[in-house]
Amino acid sequence: MRKIKDQAPIAYSVTHPVEVPFWNEIVCGDSADLLKSIPTNSVDLVITSPPYFQQREYDGGGVGNEKKPDDYISALMKIFSECVRAIKPTGSIVFNVGDKYEDSSLLLMPYRFAIAATEQCGVTLVNNVTWVKSNPTPRQFKRRLVSSTEPFFHFVKSQDYKYFLDEFLKPVEEPKTNGNGNGNGAGENVGKKYFLLIEQSMLTQKQKEMAKNGLEEVIEEVRNGEIQGFRMKIRGIHSEPFGGQEGGRKIQLDKNGFTIIRIYGNPLKKDVITTPVESLKNCPHPAIYPVKIVDEFIKLLTQKGDIVLDPFVGSGSTAVAAFQNERAYIGFDISEEYCLFAQKRLSSVKHQLSLWERSNVANAY
Repeated sequence: MRKIKDQAPIAYSVTHPVEVPFWNEIVCGDSADLLKSIPTNSVDLVITSPPYFQQREYDGGGVGNEKKPDDYISALMKIFSECVRAIKPTGSIVFNVGDKYEDSSLLLMPYRFAIAATEQCGVTLVNNVTWVKSNPTPRQFKRRLVSSTEPFFHFVKSQDYKYFLDEFLKPVEEPKTNGNGNGNGAGENVGKKYFLLIEQSMLTQKQKEMAKNGLEEVIEEVRNGEIQGFRMKIRGIHSEPFGGQEGGRKIQLDKNGFTIIRIYGNPLKKDVITTPVESLKNCPHPAIYPVKIVDEFIKLLTQKGDIVLDPFVGSGSTAVAAFQNERAYIGFDISEEYCLFAQKRLSSVKHQLSLWERSNVANAY
């Protein structure tokens, strides 16, 4: 085992109830052994991308060189079970596992792993987040499509896990509101067309009065800035929603003759991250996963000062993202070459941050 310790000062300080070794260190060694040194219930997030099954020859050997799929899954389970032990009840584990073709057929390795993890380790699979590669490797297959997605599985061991939904894929700018979900603005004409449609409908007089009262109420909410906009469905005028249950939109439509859908302007948080594949100059690691992806999971699942562990740190993307988000990092890798590159990459990021901070101080005067 070799520690590649960062000597640069960290801009934050957090006290944890359990002393955790390898704090802000990249450590060269076998994850299966090193993870045993991590205290139980001490880490806030494990996020990693282990070597894929028989995809590449990674420096140092280790996981990924097994002969059979079942042996590969077993090797991953040894690592994963230690990760489950190490995370706090409020923590999460995120694993990115790639697939493999054998005899022209996909082995479904990611899903074999996910099933094994839930069956053998008692964890809950919260989400399968799909990474969509905007720049997949350009290949010209004649009998299949180019693979351009990979799964990131989010596991927890209790329902008390930290979750900061508003921080995930947070827009750079606040969404522009027009005051009306129909693009007509929040002026005097907001909702006017619905009044006309209510009069044209086959609703009873009582239902029409209810619909007008409901419409006036929601228009007032738009003008007061309580909601961004709305949609209204009127029986016999608009197509009916499918599904639904008592109290739902379909029932309201059947019972009252109308339903109103309020729009709050918050973008849907979908289980998809679109970002390009990264490349780094002079990087010895053959498969870099983007800092952007790690960044999003760190913001979704942790707070400042939390501990982020990557048992297959590779080129150092996890450590870089953790540092940039003011989290502590722990990185393991069996390859000394990868560990040295990851530390060099971290040092460069910290140097750039230091220069940026000095520039801001100088400009302030």
